[in-house]
Amino acid sequence: MGAQIRVYKRRIKSVTATKKITKAMEMIAASRIIKAQRQVEASSPYARELTRAVAAVATGSNTQHPLTTETERPVRAAVLLVTSDRGLAGGYSSNAIKAAETLREKLVAEGKEVVQYVVGRKGVAYYTFRERKLADSWTGFTDSPSYADAKAVAAPLIEAAVQDTAEGGVDELHIVFTEFVSMMTQSPVEKRLLPLSLAEAGAVEQGSKAEILPLFDFEPSAEEVLDALLPRYVESRIFNALLQSAASEHAARRRAMKSATDNAEELIKSLTRLANAARQADITQEISEIVGGAGALADANAGSD
Repeated sequence: MGAQIRVYKRRIKSVTATKKITKAMEMIAASRIIKAQRQVEASSPYARELTRAVAAVATGSNTQHPLTTETERPVRAAVLLVTSDRGLAGGYSSNAIKAAETLREKLVAEGKEVVQYVVGRKGVAYYTFRERKLADSWTGFTDSPSYADAKAVAAPLIEAAVQDTAEGGVDELHIVFTEFVSMMTQSPVEKRLLPLSLAEAGAVEQGSKAEILPLFDFEPSAEEVLDALLPRYVESRIFNALLQSAASEHAARRRAMKSATDNAEELIKSLTRLANAARQADITQEISEIVGGAGALADANAGSD
């Protein structure tokens, strides 16, 4: 029994140490959520207004531009998937990957070749393990992205969007990321960035009051205006997606670490009960042995008399 009690004590000590780690990670994630949430709120108006401006230019001109013009027969689509660099965040990355795979199947069914881009080590590991080709990947900044990171991600995507498909360019640009809805709700979503549709522009504007898009006169031309807006539009949308994904990652990690801490507390209680039961059984056995020994000694003395 003594050996069993020592085993329980070692396990209680080990689980207690793990609980301290998960509790610390929960607190760190909780503190980072606030900052990430503020960054999302700060970047959303710019992305929304830029999308609105692009939609206004598109409706005010008949210009054929990659930013706004639908290809009659699209043959190639780029998909940017945003995952995390680190684990211990529940199903955050796996849910985003599932959404990307669903989108991939849909695009392939439509007869389009999918060109895959990935942000985050988890996504890179997923495709590398399955020996799936990646056009490009980025790691090391998923929990705290900057605008410079968004520009680095956007650069090859913009280049592919303006390039002819015969030379390796793409007709469409999609992004899959985890949208931060609230502290308790984060949802993987898919959005098409290029070409921008008026329906997409309307969806972006739902959070603000509905307005009639203004008409513009272009100097020197609508093409040059759209050329200037294209990189800023893609960069701002990707930056907003990276920030939302970062906030979602921290929220998912806080929730996962809280669950781990709660499970550790329950395990400690269970092990403590087992240790107490083993100790009680050990004491009971010792008392029984003492009583039995005393009785045997008394019987032996009575027999000798």
